[in-house]
Amino acid sequence: MNDPYGAFRLDFEQQQKRAKDLLKAARSGDAAALARFRSPPKLAEAQWLIARELRFENWAALKHHIAALAQERAGMGASVPDADLRTLHIRCGSDLEVPLRQAGFHGDFLEHGYPYSIGPVLERDERRLMESADYERVVIWSEGDVHDQLVLIRLLGHFAQGRRPPRLELINRGDFPGATRFIGLGQLPPEALRLLWATRRSAGAAQLQLGLAAWRALANPDPRPLAAIMRTGTPALPLLARALDRHLRELPSVRNGLSLSEQLALALLADGPENLNGIFTRMNRFADPLPGQGDLGVRDRVLAMEKATRPVFTRRAGRDSNGNERPPWTDVLAITDLGRAVLRGEVDFRSLDPPLRWVGGVKIGAGHIDWRWDEALQDAVRGPQGPSTS
Repeated sequence: MNDPYGAFRLDFEQQQKRAKDLLKAARSGDAAALARFRSPPKLAEAQWLIARELRFENWAALKHHIAALAQERAGMGASVPDADLRTLHIRCGSDLEVPLRQAGFHGDFLEHGYPYSIGPVLERDERRLMESADYERVVIWSEGDVHDQLVLIRLLGHFAQGRRPPRLELINRGDFPGATRFIGLGQLPPEALRLLWATRRSAGAAQLQLGLAAWRALANPDPRPLAAIMRTGTPALPLLARALDRHLRELPSVRNGLSLSEQLALALLADGPENLNGIFTRMNRFADPLPGQGDLGVRDRVLAMEKATRPVFTRRAGRDSNGNERPPWTDVLAITDLGRAVLRGEVDFRSLDPPLRWVGGVKIGAGHIDWRWDEALQDAVRGPQGPSTS
């Protein structure tokens, strides 16, 4: 049976074998293998190449990481990482609740997962957040995608203004070494969560103040204050700036009126018809510079485009590899000539009157300010700025 965590539960002997196989292929004249080496092929460089492929600095770091994971896995039944204090773990979804228990954590768990990126921005779960101050320690687990980072600033904004626990700590992770692209903490095995526990940091005044300022800017119907925060680089919360950039790129572009999600979907369809599941998979694994919307988020963003007054793609029923229909995921989308014109910037997508939507606190639709994202300026501007609306 395949290990669901196999991409991040690395085996040292397997990686040694991969390095030796790479070296053997290069020495035998394999062009692709040989091209990876900067000098006459040697084992040390083959090991370094394998380590870098897995996002380690070097072979020694790979070896140390694998040993540390093995040690944490061996300790899962013997020690309780959060036993020293009455602890509440807060996460933007439910994906860590079971793995945390498997890892040996005994604290309580709170899911706070409102999708603030698609708004309207609301204050929810106030009672549970107020009660969280009664714990001796609260730990917020988050990754670098938009959903997590916006939940993070919501939580920090709450604690900046109200009661907070004696210890408020963050585990804020943008990457983790492994054999596939790191998208989120839910990919990681329980022993990796124990390893991350040692990396937690206190949320001090700088984090609380930035969280509150970013939360207020997110709720603002004018997106420019949030863009100004993004341009600072947000050093107190290093993952936030990139997430804010990705969030703001969901505003209509000055070039063609498309959000980045809409742009990516049409660009994939320009390569040929694709079913909705394929669009999600390719966006998540390759195309999106910061994935994390989830399958339902991508589904809603893409299919909402059908409600424009003229079609930018067509849709027909399709089947999966087993011959089954699973609408809408197996439905096949094909770009239209109009869709290609929008993609090229010859027609403004907003001129096709797509349905109302939110980008945080910004309402996008008829009767509201036509905010656009200017990638060159890294700022929001009032539109229309670009192509014809004919």
